Amino acid sequence: MLTSTNILFLLGAYLLGSIPTAVWIGKYFYKIDVREYGSGNAGATNVFRVLGKKAGIPVLLIDVLKGFVAVSLANSSDYIVGSNQFINLQLVLGIASLVGHIFPIFASFRGGKGIATLLGIILAILPFAAFISIGIFIIVLLVSSYVSLSSMTAAVAFPIIVILGFKTTTPSLIIFSILIAIMVLITHQKNIERLLRREESKAKLINKKKAKPDANK
Repeated sequence: MLTSTNILFLLGAYLLGSIPTAVWIGKYFYKIDVREYGSGNAGATNVFRVLGKKAGIPVLLIDVLKGFVAVSLANSSDYIVGSNQFINLQLVLGIASLVGHIFPIFASFRGGKGIATLLGIILAILPFAAFISIGIFIIVLLVSSYVSLSSMTAAVAFPIIVILGFKTTTPSLIIFSILIAIMVLITHQKNIERLLRREESKAKLINKKKAKPDANK
């Protein structure tokens, strides 16, 4: 039921998602707008690519936290935890935060792809399925070094894990898990094209230090 309280929760979830972590950290600490560099996205992956780990790690953690906290607003509702109404409210709040991340009101509606925020959402709603998806992401990343491919593989695996692995029967959760896979594939369309052309950038998992010249030579 759409009550005045739930409307406030929705607004709060959207505003949480709208916090443009990548943009604010880039502008405040590095005097640049990350949306003008790299892939042009205001997300953790692009921050890692453009500004490095010192900026990328906090952006990643805060973006995950945005989704998690937005979903957790449902705990303040009058619904019984675990009931269909409670789960549906969690999903709606999660989607609101995701929309906020992709179209942030605080950053001219130019945000990121929402992968980190999406992770926070599923960690709050389906933590065990989320951890398995994270494991799949890490394995694919270690093998391929492609963040985009890892994200898409984990996203596609997610509904399979939810439906077949955990045998979830809640219709809204099943639909949500499938929509996640579809959304990630759609938002990564350009990445798919670059992967097919073998032009996608690989993540530098190991920093190779340049050898210093021998002073005795």
